[in-house]
Amino acid sequence: MKIEPELCRVEDALGILVGKWKPIILLHLLKEGTQRFSELKRNVPGITQKMLTKQLRELEEEDIVERVVYPQVPPKVEYSITEYGKSLQPILEAMHEWGKKHTQHKQEKLKREKETLSEG
Repeated sequence: MKIEPELCRVEDALGILVGKWKPIILLHLLKEGTQRFSELKRNVPGITQKMLTKQLRELEEEDIVERVVYPQVPPKVEYSITEYGKSLQPILEAMHEWGKKHTQHKQEKLKREKETLSEG
């Protein structure tokens, strides 16, 4: 595949996926299916309610996540990944695999550096 830098759309993709939380939210929705807000909050430790709301709204604007509100008391809101959003699965899986390999690479490099220091 030939990618011409001046026509590169990576920036567009990163604009949608960038951030600490969006990939994690998407992976949960891909793996576990439709979830209520409280379930997502519980499944993404460390995220604030305000940040989860913001990230979900941004993903909804991009047609990656669908929000369904059920007219009942108390209100019930569910989030799911859209068919279009499911096209991100191979990208997220590849990023996950690369992240695992990179972490391993860094650990091995650190180990080699420690061994070099102890030999010298």
